[in-house]
Amino acid sequence: MRAFVLRKVGEVGVIEKPVPEPGPNDVVVRTTAALVCTTDVHVMRGVIPVAPDVTLGHEAVGVVHALGSAVEGLTEGQRVAAAGITPCFQCESCQRGFSSQCQGQMLGGARFTNQRDGTLAQYFLVNNAEANLAPIPEELSDHQALYATDMLSTGFVAAEHAELELGETVAIFAQGAVGLSATIGCRLLGAGLIIAVESVPARQELARGFGADLIVDHTRCDPVERILELTDGQGVDAAIEALGAPQTWEAAFRVTKPGGRISNVGYHGEVREPLKIPLEPFGYGMSDKQVYGGFNRGGRGWLRRIFRLMETGKVDPTPMTTHEFSFDEIEQAFRMMALKEGGIIKPLIHFEADSV
Repeated sequence: MRAFVLRKVGEVGVIEKPVPEPGPNDVVVRTTAALVCTTDVHVMRGVIPVAPDVTLGHEAVGVVHALGSAVEGLTEGQRVAAAGITPCFQCESCQRGFSSQCQGQMLGGARFTNQRDGTLAQYFLVNNAEANLAPIPEELSDHQALYATDMLSTGFVAAEHAELELGETVAIFAQGAVGLSATIGCRLLGAGLIIAVESVPARQELARGFGADLIVDHTRCDPVERILELTDGQGVDAAIEALGAPQTWEAAFRVTKPGGRISNVGYHGEVREPLKIPLEPFGYGMSDKQVYGGFNRGGRGWLRRIFRLMETGKVDPTPMTTHEFSFDEIEQAFRMMALKEGGIIKPLIHFEADSV
């Protein structure tokens, strides 16, 4: 099979690999469609260290190709999706509700690319398949289902960690795919005022369509001052950091009112320095502000919940797809993601002509 891999830090390419063989509890999926994630770019830059020639990717859907001997409830040829996190759901961390920290390891549930080959290949393997593979409802296209695997999963977790109550205010820093998904999640949770911080016009428009009430362009004003002005100097009940930058991290503390919540979902590995907490907005440690950093939850049940939101018309994430490519063009798609060319947000990769 063909697989899109990290050859070495700074270099990616397509190579031939054997089709994986399933263990007793595994399933091998034949890929029909995939998305490229900014996390794959982090891997290429060496920010996330992995083995040479490991397959990239963790956002894919397809059909069951081969079943492990102990797998029940799935059939060959069935359309399925796996989240970007594939925990065991048996260890203490999973049993405690921290599935992304599987086996007690930091992000131990993130097996694709980090612990074994990822999904940007013609076939990929899913561990603990009964718990991690979700059948795709007939009403949903592969294109829609793909967004449940990571972007919506991660953005919705960020929104849940903001612990919003009906009518509360929230500021979301950055409107890339995860930030946009957090905006959708905050709308679904009943936020009374959603303020999106974003400078790119196309992303601003998407944010409005997904539920943002107000847009703050950080290139035209001080976003902290503007958010405080929009909230009559009180600040927001919750802030979501969806970029992974020191500036937005600190801004989230500055705009959150005492007793509020900061939900971090941005990846901070690009800047290898400790994050600073501004002391006065943190009440010198006594502001009653809560900080929560989290990630994709994974699992069949979680995916089914997101599918249901799409089935009933409450969510349509596909406007985030700005470009489409065949698998033969994946290097071009990846380069555009790395350089953020052409206003790209998410590129859809077709492995088959009839995959969407």
